[in-house]
Amino acid sequence: LNHPHIAAIYGFEEVGNECALVLELVEGPTLADILKTGAIPMNEALRIARQLADAFEAAHAKNIIHRDLKPANIKITPARAVKVLDFGLAKALAVEPSSPNLSQAPTGTGYGVVLGTPAYMSPEQASGQTETLDTRTDIWSFGCVLYEMLSGRRTFPGDSVAETLGSVLGREPDWSALPPAMPDAVRSLLRRCLAKDPRQRMHHIADARVELDHILAVPAAGLERKSKAGLLRGIGVAAVAAFIVVAGYLALKSGLNISSSGRTNQTLELTERQITSNPIEDPIAFAAISPDGTLVAYNDSTAIRIRRIDSGETRALTVPPGFCYI
Repeated sequence: LNHPHIAAIYGFEEVGNECALVLELVEGPTLADILKTGAIPMNEALRIARQLADAFEAAHAKNIIHRDLKPANIKITPARAVKVLDFGLAKALAVEPSSPNLSQAPTGTGYGVVLGTPAYMSPEQASGQTETLDTRTDIWSFGCVLYEMLSGRRTFPGDSVAETLGSVLGREPDWSALPPAMPDAVRSLLRRCLAKDPRQRMHHIADARVELDHILAVPAAGLERKSKAGLLRGIGVAAVAAFIVVAGYLALKSGLNISSSGRTNQTLELTERQITSNPIEDPIAFAAISPDGTLVAYNDSTAIRIRRIDSGETRALTVPPGFCYI
């Protein structure tokens, strides 16, 4: 890859059992360093996102996906240029679906192997579907980075790997954490990048680049006016919604009062059942249930596992040697 927004790889060295890439030295802080102080001003965040989209458009055009985009892998030079680092987990996509060799990751990964950073993994990557990953997994990570720049917080936070994976697989981002005055076009872009179903997600990063071009073409004052108009519309919708909720609650309460006289002996029965069956010598360290109640993600001493609560079907996600579960 040779692109102004991608750090160059100058060589590959192998010493004994150790392998290393010789990379371009890029001056300046990482985006992770910058985000330690909080959210980035909207225009600057969009400008950074525009350069990221440009870099990934070039990589995807050569059938290469990064698979580990995160703020720590993005540098901002003193000239305010963006440089994407660490294509160490990059994967060459098959040009023809029937060609098995090109679809194999150069790092020797296989089905069910987790590589990457959990908070920025796409749902399909987090569930170990490495052989079916395509450019949409980078688009998801791009959305996570843009959300974090605008909100100052991670899209899918968690105190452990299992909790983070549970958030990625089953929870929606906290959309209320985004700036209230943010343009509707940016919200729409984020939602399209962060759709959990890859079929509903934005398919091409070039589409994000075009949308960002249109958004950035509006002067800052114009963006602010449009944002305020959107905020006022949101307040009006919220007021109507609040009225409907209150009215519905009063109607429901009234209905319950009327019908409860004839059903005073009704009781609610709850059945308790065990979801996992780990022995005492291999206890579960952390667990998180998806909001829809269909999946539980947990880790024991050997693996991170995702289990369907209804059927009991369990997928063990193999991790690289030395990977820290907690």
